[in-house]
Amino acid sequence: MKKHLAFLLMVNITICGYAQPAQKAVFVIVDGIAADVIEKQPTPFLDAIAKQGGYTKAHVGGERDSYSQTPTISAVGYNCLLTGTWVNKHNVWDNDIKAPNYNYYTIFRFFKEQYPQKKAAVFSSWQDNRTKLVGENLPATGNLKLDFHFDGLELDTINYPHDKNSDFMHRIDEAVVEKAVANIKKEAPDLSWVYLEYTDDMGHKYGDSPEFYRAVDLMDKQMGRLWDAIQYRRKKFNENWVIYITTDHGRDSSTGKGHGGQSNRERSTWIVTNAKGLNDYFKTGNPGIVDIMPSIARFLDIRIPRPQLMEIDGIPLTGPLSASSPQATLENGKLNVSWKATGKGDARIWLATTNNFKEGGQDDYTLMTTVPLQAQHAVINVEDRRSSFYKIVIETPNNFLNRWVLVK
Repeated sequence: MKKHLAFLLMVNITICGYAQPAQKAVFVIVDGIAADVIEKQPTPFLDAIAKQGGYTKAHVGGERDSYSQTPTISAVGYNCLLTGTWVNKHNVWDNDIKAPNYNYYTIFRFFKEQYPQKKAAVFSSWQDNRTKLVGENLPATGNLKLDFHFDGLELDTINYPHDKNSDFMHRIDEAVVEKAVANIKKEAPDLSWVYLEYTDDMGHKYGDSPEFYRAVDLMDKQMGRLWDAIQYRRKKFNENWVIYITTDHGRDSSTGKGHGGQSNRERSTWIVTNAKGLNDYFKTGNPGIVDIMPSIARFLDIRIPRPQLMEIDGIPLTGPLSASSPQATLENGKLNVSWKATGKGDARIWLATTNNFKEGGQDDYTLMTTVPLQAQHAVINVEDRRSSFYKIVIETPNNFLNRWVLVK
């Protein structure tokens, strides 16, 4: 009997020893801080997080002067992160959020549909992030339900009266961070979004100024509190946490008060993360805000269905990549498709001349050719497929790329 119990104890210890730590992800959007500002101002807490993973300059705005050009406006940028797509797909063109295309799932919908038993949370200084972008409890999002949320304080003018200096917004951000910290420590949601607004308010009001830089300093301290909460969970409960911190747009170069256009500074953003295994695309490429969503999906082992994978514009910032930087042009009845190879194997080039996915339907893709990745180029004859619209997908061993060609 004693030998039997000893054996069971050894088996239990072995199983526990090999148990994988729970994976937890947090992403944070701090509003309206261009890369030159974050690099110029002291940010010791962001630096401490980046020391565990990395820092990179990044961009918003899609591809300038192309079909994916995206306004450098707040809600537009948030939805680019949430869906991993640019505005030509997710259809949030401004802060009114009139008609989001929920056929392009957010990270929350992918996560909850695959892992309904796991917990998701939003802590936000703007309620529309949850109710309109994430689309909680909407039929169009499959009645997606979050497990925790804290938002709407901007609507509470009794406890947070709106003063001319926008100090109320800092108080709201503080309350949001306090709630996020407490919830992470106690509940440890598996996927959390934290959104803070005060920096953008100060940018609009004062531009590049001591007031704006003070707001950046306050934000950095708030990130330190979030990081402490994550460290608490990691050490006490042996959980594996990743955090991505970014911004939704830069600022205009003349005063720093505006944004929305396609100037370099308005498009200029950044990403801080503690993620391990950051790839060369993160380190030396030109990452976009759309790349954060597939990075989190990879970390949380979210298996995105193939039809959606073929639509996502972002690519993971961690782990292996086979290719990046897709391009496609139409000349004399031939599609010239190119990419930057970062791995070995083959590239399978798929083509559709419909965009039924936009309406919730399916597109009929045809495999046009298979070429070695290292060729970095393929020519496809489409003389017999005359169309005003071509949707091209490059399937590689480790990731998908996509490109549209619109014929004027």
